[in-house]
Amino acid sequence: MVSLQPPICDFGWKAREFDLPGVDGKRYTLENIRGKNGLLVMFICNHCPYVKSIRDRIVRDTRELLQHGINSIAIMSNDPAEYTEDSFENMQAVAHEFNFPFPYVWDATQQIAKDYGAVCTPDFFGFNANLELQYRGRLDASRKDAVADAPRNLFNAMVQVAQTGQGPREQIASMGCSIKWKDAA
Repeated sequence: MVSLQPPICDFGWKAREFDLPGVDGKRYTLENIRGKNGLLVMFICNHCPYVKSIRDRIVRDTRELLQHGINSIAIMSNDPAEYTEDSFENMQAVAHEFNFPFPYVWDATQQIAKDYGAVCTPDFFGFNANLELQYRGRLDASRKDAVADAPRNLFNAMVQVAQTGQGPREQIASMGCSIKWKDAA
């Protein structure tokens, strides 16, 4: 397992289009998932210990962000040939088990992860109503173990984005497992 940190926010960077299949049998695009006040795009997977340790807080925060006009989507871009725990069937099981309040979609070609410059799982991209990047930081101070009463960095930043259209200028990068890229043929 390689632990990586993505770069800090490139303010104003425009969200890239996508059209991906969800575990619920529907297809999701940037246009049909965006919220009135913004969109949170999360690159996650099933096997990563960093993601496993925060799933309950991701569910809590994304549920609450809906009340602020921020929709969310989770994209799984790992190669399931390398980690079978990341298979589409297991994505369905995890989404059901944790009652994800957001679409969980599969980037089978890994093109969307490349388009976004995703580096690790979890990797969070918070966009405003104009789909301009305003947050690329961590969920909270937790790594693989929950930190009691950790400030809710992602949640607070996205509420600020919903209210003002701008994210905080100081952000702390997320940390997680590397994206499991397919071998180039």
